[in-house]
Amino acid sequence: MRKPLWGAMLAPIFAAALGGCDTPREQVEIFARDAVPEKLSDWHIVEAIDGELLPNDGVLPYDLNTPLFTDYAHKLRTVWMPPGTSGEYAEERFEYPVGTVLSKTFYYPRAPSGIGNKVLRTDDYSRDYVAGRAGEALDLENVRLMETRLLVKRADGWQALPYVWNAEQTDAVLEIAGDASRLQLLSENVDENVEDAAFTYVVPDANQCAGCHADNHTDKAIMPLGPRARHLNKDYAYAEGVQNQLLYWQQIGYLSGVPEIAAVPRNVDFADGSQSLEARARSYLDINCGHCHNPAGAADTSGLMLHHLESDGRKLGLCKPPVAAGTGSGNRRFAIVPGEPDESILNFRVETTNPGAMMPELGRSLEHEEGTALLREWVASMTGSCS
Repeated sequence: MRKPLWGAMLAPIFAAALGGCDTPREQVEIFARDAVPEKLSDWHIVEAIDGELLPNDGVLPYDLNTPLFTDYAHKLRTVWMPPGTSGEYAEERFEYPVGTVLSKTFYYPRAPSGIGNKVLRTDDYSRDYVAGRAGEALDLENVRLMETRLLVKRADGWQALPYVWNAEQTDAVLEIAGDASRLQLLSENVDENVEDAAFTYVVPDANQCAGCHADNHTDKAIMPLGPRARHLNKDYAYAEGVQNQLLYWQQIGYLSGVPEIAAVPRNVDFADGSQSLEARARSYLDINCGHCHNPAGAADTSGLMLHHLESDGRKLGLCKPPVAAGTGSGNRRFAIVPGEPDESILNFRVETTNPGAMMPELGRSLEHEEGTALLREWVASMTGSCS
């Protein structure tokens, strides 16, 4: 395995990326599983400093082609690996070195009034970041931090740790039991007919993390879901220019064995209208549902397979009756009825906010209207019948 020259390579890259921060930073800390710190700042992965949320030196932001929906929250994702180590490329799961820390900070743009629990529903990220440092440093005057989830690679597997940000937005505290906050989501840059929504933002407890991240229901081992080849295969605007993320990870020594980029799988952006309807819908289902609805996942007994590798129309839900009927079916007969989203169980389950029927089961209390509109269009475009 190639060992990166960290002092020579990463120092100028991340110094440029974080050039607006003059406060000295301590090095990233690694703690034993039984010595997990109470404060997020003790890790020195991302920290609130001088009104900004900053990744540390060597902590690399990244993005996904299509992200998991979480009640319209915006997210800042980062990866850090111990000096002298590197991940190994694989099409399905990278092999990350022990000590790797993946972080995902959930936040909302603040409402213009900045008052109380009001936050914005918007697809505009431009005001989230400090001027001139898009993708690197969040501007705490413009965003409200909710939580930062860490996935830490230990010698015996991955450990999930949820940290909840305090009201002062100065630090986040470990909350193994999770947390809940009542918010008012104000609409911006969406259809004028969309109403503002009051909802409860829920931070899952540490055990619930396995509900999604254990995508193999047999071994129940927690695994990273987002930072995989097909989700990372896209460009990112780094401080020194736009580059493909996988090639950049390879360049700085975070990933070895990357094949020719044309041979790497790639999910599309579900909102990219230039892509086919089929590709957009499948990408959306893969990231939002595929971690459970795959042959080894928690929903394997349902027979409904929504992961990216599935090609059998019946397993994808076409005219497939549910294994068990009830409130989860919405009194509909088949997962997908061609041309009839109002008769399809899949559409019912992603649209409803009834806790006993909605899918995914965790991570949302609101309907993702852009996502459900896409799935409606996809089902409506299908031909044939289930008679």
